Amino acid sequence: MQVFSPSPTVRFNQEYCAQFQEFHVKEDAEKERKGKERKGKERKGKRREEKRREEKRREEKKRKEKKREEKKRKEKKRKEKKRKEKKRKEKKRKKKRKEKKREKKRKEKKKKRKEKKRKEKKRKEKKRKEKKRKEKKRKEKRKEKKREEEKIESMERLKNRWF
Repeated sequence: MQVFSPSPTVRFNQEYCAQFQEFHVKEDAEKERKGKERKGKERKGKRREEKRREEKRREEKKRKEKKREEKKRKEKKRKEKKRKEKKRKEKKRKKKRKEKKREKKRKEKKKKRKEKKRKEKKRKEKKRKEKKRKEKKRKEKRKEKKREEEKIESMERLKNRWF
């Protein structure tokens, strides 16, 4: 049996074809690998971007929550302050009213005491005048009696003189 050996041209063509095929297979494998890498990188980039966006959203949410809490706290503080102020004013008002009442009572008492004193004075004055009047009357009576006695005595003397 005879071994068929191709001509140099054919052999060159076969070799060239094999090399060409091998080169393209390698090139395709390389392209595929690079494509996968690129896709992986893109996916990674997308994932990173998504994570970043998610983080930003979370931060925004936290910030808004914090702001809301701060607002709530300030509102609570303001209301508390208002309530305390109201309470303080009410207390002051009550104290004032109480003081007014006390003052009124005190004045009333003073007035009553003054009135009592005045009445007492009047009563004493009346009593004193009455006493004075009685004393005067008594003195008058005594004088009258004395005069009467003197008259009688004088008459007695006259009588004795004549007789």
